[in-house]
Amino acid sequence: QLQASGGGLVQAGGSLRLSCVASGRTFSEYYMGWFRQVPGKEREFVTAISWAGGSTDYADSVKGRFTISRDNAKNTVYLQMNSLKPGDTAVYFCAASRLRRYGTDWGLPGSYAYWGQGTQVTVSS
Repeated sequence: QLQASGGGLVQAGGSLRLSCVASGRTFSEYYMGWFRQVPGKEREFVTAISWAGGSTDYADSVKGRFTISRDNAKNTVYLQMNSLKPGDTAVYFCAASRLRRYGTDWGLPGSYAYWGQGTQVTVSS
């Protein structure tokens, strides 16, 4: 089970930090991702982080502004969002995958089996 939190309303240029806490004892076995979705659009990849945190990937739209990290001792993955823009407004979802298949596209929602409930991020102009 994944529980996301930290969303809210912020002005453009501001920052937010999202957290996603996972239940269970094998958090380090999960590849973790963040996606976002606005009404009427498909879920969009934001960022992902490997099992021990050694590898990360970002959508071009958030590179240089967002940072993903994880603390396996706390079963938590974080998304630090800086320089927020109105276009970042969405519901943000954390996701987890136990896949260990070479060549997995971590940018696809279908690569993740477990999803949090989402947290709303609203950026005002």
